[in-house]
This record gives sequence, structure tokens and C-alpha cells, in this order.
Amino acid sequence: MNPIQIIIADDHTIFIDGLKMLLKDEPDMNILAVANNGKDLLELLPASKPDIVLLDINMPKINGLETGRMIQQYHPNVRYMILSTYNDEHLIEKAKSYGASAYVLKTENKDKLIEAIRCVKDGGVCFPDLSHENRNEFDSRDQFLKQFDLTKREIEILKLIKKDYSNHQIADELFLSVYTVQTHRKNIMHKLGINHAAALMKFILENNI
Repeated sequence: MNPIQIIIADDHTIFIDGLKMLLKDEPDMNILAVANNGKDLLELLPASKPDIVLLDINMPKINGLETGRMIQQYHPNVRYMILSTYNDEHLIEKAKSYGASAYVLKTENKDKLIEAIRCVKDGGVCFPDLSHENRNEFDSRDQFLKQFDLTKREIEILKLIKKDYSNHQIADELFLSVYTVQTHRKNIMHKLGINHAAALMKFILENNI
């Protein structure tokens, strides 16, 4: 049986190298190529003809969701999976509506990823459990912050700011671009009605975030 032909699209070299290491010992999988943004990926597809693309959401030039939509439109025989740190229901549902066959969190283990790739190759789909119970667990844990309409990602970033992480450190920790982290910080401060970094840290410490 021919191996599953895979392209990885992600703008973090360390993450790409990690995926290569995870998949290199799988006899039924072969990494055809890698791309660091959506534009480069779309240019690779006509000649490469992969079975599956492993696609990050946060990428420069064209983001992963929009790239996925274009794959679905122009390369309908290529199936793609979103790999992301975002465990947000609206993103998962959007990925489904854009034609993704799977949405795998970057926090999952190797077995989960391998299982999802094989499932997609066999024509199946694989998405996270978005049960009501799981969402309630999160809501109760962050009930105070919920009143400010902060997202899960914004709360994650707040907790890293409390640890005195820089924007670059947060970006590395969450597999985001520095620009994306800066945007999240601006949104957080706007929602909290805070104008400078010292006031943000004061808010975090006073409210035991």
C-alpha cells in the first residue's frame, strides 16, 4: 500500500521539526514538503498532490482557515486537517464549514495525531469533543473573568503575563506569532478598560488571575 503523502504548513520551524520526528517512523506516512505560510502552501499543491495537509491556523500571508477554504475550492481531492492550540468552538465549527476533515489540538499526544491522520485518509472526520460539560467546567473555573467577555485564549495569555512572560515567550509557549499575541493583549486591555501594562499587571495580581 502506498504511504499517505503529507504536507505540513506551519510558520514555526521547531513545530515542523517536531512533527517530522513524530511521523518519520510511521511506515504508512511520508512528508512530501513543508510550507511556512498559506501562500507558499497553495503554490506547492498543484505539483505535490498530497493526500493530506496538516495546517496551522495562525500563519502569515494567508491564515489557515482561509487557506483551507481555498484548498477545498481549488483542490477538492486534497483533504486537510487543522492543527491548532485554539480549543474554541467557533473556530472548530468554522473549520468544519470550510471543509476541514479534522481539527487536532497541538496539546494532544502522538497517538491521537496518528489516529486522526489515518482516519482522514480513510475518508473519516475527527474533531474535538465540545460537550456542554467541558464548556461548563471552563466557565466555572473562570467565572470572574467571564463578565469581561474574555476568550479562553485571552485568559491563557493573562495567566502567562502573570508569570512575567514577554510577548515573544507567550508566542513560543502558545505557538502563535508575536503579532497575534500583541493583538490579544490590546483586546484584553480594551475589554478590561486598562490603558497600560502596569495597570494590567495590577489587575491580574489584585484579582488573583
